[in-house]
Amino acid sequence: MKVAIVGASGAVGQEFLRILDERDFPIDELRLFGSSRSAGTTCRYKGEDIPVRLLQHNDDFFGIDYAFTSAGAGVSKEFADTITRHGAVMIDNSSAFRMDDNVPLVVPECNAEDALVRPRNIIANPNCTTIMMVVVLKPIEQLSHICRLHVSTYQAASGAGAAAMAELVEQCRQVLDGSEVTVSKFPHQLAFNMIPQVDVFLDNDYTKEEMKMFHETRKIMHSDVVTSATCVRVPSLRSHSENVWIETTRPLDVAEVRAALQQAPGVMLVDDVAHGVYPMPLEAAGTDEVRVGRLRKDLANPNGLTLWLTGDQIRKGAALNAVQIAEYLMKAE
Repeated sequence: MKVAIVGASGAVGQEFLRILDERDFPIDELRLFGSSRSAGTTCRYKGEDIPVRLLQHNDDFFGIDYAFTSAGAGVSKEFADTITRHGAVMIDNSSAFRMDDNVPLVVPECNAEDALVRPRNIIANPNCTTIMMVVVLKPIEQLSHICRLHVSTYQAASGAGAAAMAELVEQCRQVLDGSEVTVSKFPHQLAFNMIPQVDVFLDNDYTKEEMKMFHETRKIMHSDVVTSATCVRVPSLRSHSENVWIETTRPLDVAEVRAALQQAPGVMLVDDVAHGVYPMPLEAAGTDEVRVGRLRKDLANPNGLTLWLTGDQIRKGAALNAVQIAEYLMKAE
């Protein structure tokens, strides 16, 4: 088994290395790739220092079985043919191919079988907020069709990369020291603040991130569900949270939804409000499951439910989901 990681030095690339190690993914050869900034450095994997190669249009992907890519949409588009030319399955963490009709968009707990049909030999990893939401929606959809969603997200600095996480830490120091605050990775100061903008605004005044949740949810769930989202950047280092209002075609009892969530793969029910127990990003960081709680009936809609969920954006929201796709393919093919 030969595996490649493109963008190995980034936050998600480093998480790929940790998760492949933790899950004892069967690797006989590991090739790491990066930009000119990281080429020539090394990354540690299973006690070995592996050099990072410069990503180029050559035959470096010959013999590769799975290539995990997380270097941005532009890089993915430019190098897709180079990566897949010799038969490698490209599992891409960028937005480059998510809505391509010839590229499956996969969350294994929801639609793993879609990964088996891939005309371009590319599989897209969905947006992190979408991944975590659909893992929780799947068992509810099996009880009654979900026709409408309203979502507010609370997204950590990790969603903007390792440099953004470092900027948040530095901004906190600057505020506490009374120094001038440096703003580079975000449109405004994030420390001790919230920014109701994730990604760029579109013509309909929703952001690109918000529209990803609309379109990706429909593709993954093979559904006509409509989603209205507001995505907010919050001063948390790691793990995204979401408040989700769900409208189903028939009223659902909270007890039956709770029972379904307790049995659902990839979900951890954390819901004991009488004792102050509910999902929080600090506790979700570094874990694999999507934690869900605050489950209750929606007072504004007889067919509605509302819940709160939290998950590690770098793990299940990115690297872990991609590795799970490869694990599924190894068993299925």
